[in-house]
Amino acid sequence: MSLKSRKIFVRGLKVEAAIGIYDHEHGRTQPLIIDAVITVGTHPIHGLKDTLNYELVGQFARDIIARGHIKLVESLAEDIATHLLELAIVRSVEVTINKPEALSDADQAGCTVVMER
Repeated sequence: MSLKSRKIFVRGLKVEAAIGIYDHEHGRTQPLIIDAVITVGTHPIHGLKDTLNYELVGQFARDIIARGHIKLVESLAEDIATHLLELAIVRSVEVTINKPEALSDADQAGCTVVMER
C-alpha cells in the first residue's frame, strides 16, 4: 500500500469581516464562513513540524481581514489560498467562502477558489 495524497481541512471557520461592494456594506462587519481543503506532501509525519497546522487557516484569514475593508469574497479567498501556497508543504488548496447575509432568499452565496503550485 502507498499513500496517494494527504488532505488537511478546516470546515465552518466563522469570522467577521468588513466586506462588500455596496454602500450598505461599508462601515460594518458581516459574518463569513470559511472552508479550506489543503493537499500536502505524502512524506512521513512524526510531529506537527512535519505537517500543516490547520490553525494557520484562521490566522491567515484574520490577518488579511485586519488590513481593512475587502471588496469581494473572491479576493479574500485568493489571498488566503496564496498565503497557504507559500508554505513549502502545501501542494494545492481549495478555499470556499460563504457570505450568509449576501442574499435574503438563498441559504448560501459565496465562492470557491482552487490553486496549486
